[in-house]
Amino acid sequence: MIIIVGAGLSGFLTAYLLQKEGIPFKIVEARNRVGGRINTIYRENEAPIEMGATWFNSQHPHLIALLEELGIERFEQFMDSKVFYQTNPNLPAQIVEVPKNEPSYRISGGTSTLIDTLLQKLKPEDIILNQAVNHITINGKIITIKAEKVFQADMVVLALPPKLWANRITFEPEISKDLREIALHTHTWMEDSIKIALTFAKPFWKEENIPRTLFSNVGPVVEFYDQADTKNSKYALCGFINSAFQKLSKAERKQLVINQLKNIFGSSVTEFSHYEECVWSEDSECFQDSVSPLYPHQNNGNPIFRDTYFDQRLIFSGSETSSRFPGYMEGAVISAKETVRKIVELQSK
Repeated sequence: MIIIVGAGLSGFLTAYLLQKEGIPFKIVEARNRVGGRINTIYRENEAPIEMGATWFNSQHPHLIALLEELGIERFEQFMDSKVFYQTNPNLPAQIVEVPKNEPSYRISGGTSTLIDTLLQKLKPEDIILNQAVNHITINGKIITIKAEKVFQADMVVLALPPKLWANRITFEPEISKDLREIALHTHTWMEDSIKIALTFAKPFWKEENIPRTLFSNVGPVVEFYDQADTKNSKYALCGFINSAFQKLSKAERKQLVINQLKNIFGSSVTEFSHYEECVWSEDSECFQDSVSPLYPHQNNGNPIFRDTYFDQRLIFSGSETSSRFPGYMEGAVISAKETVRKIVELQSK
């Protein structure tokens, strides 16, 4: 039996691939939901809006191949040829032309479609929620994983951001000092991000012939993009605000956001249906205080995470451990595939 700790994309895909190999497993997840940093908000008659992982491109072939295998469509992110660009809080935003870059893509129906499709292929009894693992004991061939419940396994896969397991799980015997120190200094992608979105009944930007894309050096909103659905029949704008605003209340952030957007897009932007935000630093299963300031992607993809430990019974997985594109959905897919390859090889010996 293999215990997978973490029901994000990497953990879920690891389970799906193990199931295809006929290898028994259980997924243990601390949250009351699956998906990890994939989190799409759905409302009836509104565009799905992404509070987590959203975009990918042609440089992410493993993710694209997975979508094709699962029969999930993708569509191109619409980008204006002209965008609003705000450089100074005391001056109006400029409209500038931007070069056409390689397109980005989104998952039809929302990124959570990928998680939901994998979920449908797994057995409900193999997924156990609300179980925050805090202790792992390796005793010969038996591994004991303690959360609110206690699990036993032949092998455990930690599909969590390294900083989380390094801070929250006690290992017996202890993991090496080098491994723990690197994990403590590994940045978790999106942990300090704040995403916001506004849904609309109609696309005022089309009617007024203005850009829907914004880049700002001022803030609070620093990037803002089209977030319409696949058919471009339900409308939303979504983006990021400066992480420094996490210290404010939601009401304060919302007011500052609306004030900024009104100054740029005009009064029509205030006719939104819903305002949504996700402050990832408030998600205890994403954010963990760092022992010292970390730069983006620090130690992501470090080779130490791709070794196996305790006589090949402990494997670290997850996007931040990936050999390529760590921190992104592509990295999560690559990591899951590498993990299952290791498990199959070990079990065939």
